[in-house]
Amino acid sequence: MTDAQQTAEAAHEAATREPSGPAPVPLLSPREGVPPVTADAAALERVVAAFADGSGPVAVDAERASGYRYGQRAYLVQLRRQGAGTALVDPAACPDLSALGSALAPSEWVLHAATQDLPCLRDIGMVPTRLFDTELAGRLAGFARVGLGVMVETVLGYSLEKGHSAVDWSTRPLPEPWLRYAALDVELLVDLRNALEEELRGQGKLEWAREEFAAIVTAPPPPPRKDPWRRTSGLHKVRRRRQLAVVRELWTARDQQARRRDLSPGKVLSDAAIVAAAQALPSDVRTLAGLHGFGHRMGRRQLQQWQSAIDRAKELPEAELPQPGMPAEGPPPPRAWADRDPAAAARLTAARGAVTAHAERLRLPQENLLAPDVVRRLCWEPPADLGRDAIVTVLRRLGAREWQIEQTADALAEALAAQA
Repeated sequence: MTDAQQTAEAAHEAATREPSGPAPVPLLSPREGVPPVTADAAALERVVAAFADGSGPVAVDAERASGYRYGQRAYLVQLRRQGAGTALVDPAACPDLSALGSALAPSEWVLHAATQDLPCLRDIGMVPTRLFDTELAGRLAGFARVGLGVMVETVLGYSLEKGHSAVDWSTRPLPEPWLRYAALDVELLVDLRNALEEELRGQGKLEWAREEFAAIVTAPPPPPRKDPWRRTSGLHKVRRRRQLAVVRELWTARDQQARRRDLSPGKVLSDAAIVAAAQALPSDVRTLAGLHGFGHRMGRRQLQQWQSAIDRAKELPEAELPQPGMPAEGPPPPRAWADRDPAAAARLTAARGAVTAHAERLRLPQENLLAPDVVRRLCWEPPADLGRDAIVTVLRRLGAREWQIEQTADALAEALAAQA
């Protein structure tokens, strides 16, 4: 083992060992107290000026009302920066935060699980040019558990209260305990970032992390999901095309109502109710009312709306009925490879084994070393030349980062050549 490998192993063991020192110190209140909520133009202008004059990275977090409201809008944005303190901004009262985003654009933003918050931040005008993702940094450093509370406890020795993570953040006014919780979420985020940067540097992984962070920043917004109704929970129980059409019509009607009423779709009609109606194909409102999810609390007018959606599906011509399963995009599910292409199945087994073994040596999750979808696509349609250069070209085309290519190309070329 080289000196560098020994250093990396020692750093990893320090990062991932079970804590054996003093119990974590409960973090009960922000250092400067809970700031007032920024909810008007004048207050927002003061926050923008203060954070523009601050120094160093800026901690950023956002709270949504998932399960309560339609969509994934931000209902509170939390920020903290040296020299500026903590700010709590209400995007419902201040829906355009582009001035704040512009003021912070040159700075590094520190987020935990950045891909969860960036879409809702983008919608209100906040788009980073540089970031540090503490959750992803923890994964690359080899931490087994990477939730914010666990990371703060393991790395910094403080415990965070997490009792308000699933509350309805669209509530106004926001209760003081919720605001205290929200402020504490960014209280130590920069401290965590600094500790993880040193950990990654010690393991020789800091440049890998920087590539990953840059990829998040430059990634375009995902395209709209095709046939989103197919994500209905329990859809696997629906077998016939006419029944699938009922799911589609009910899902669409529910989505329209949820958008209009600004409610989470599940609060309008449950997925279980949609599936039950699709299986039963009720012929009238009375029959529908007897199904799971369409009980006595639902008014006749609403029941009639759902029955109308069901009737539309029942009247569709055969040619307009949806096909079972999603339209094929990319390789088939791996479980089907052995029957459809045994050689490809053998390549996939060998490639997965090579990537997994190297990920274990590097002490990081296999999916962070190389995305499973990249491995599948490479194995399903490998290049004619299985040499390293050809593998590198394919990996780059499939979106692998340079550090991932450097770490996996040789192992993949060897594994695929052995199956040729």
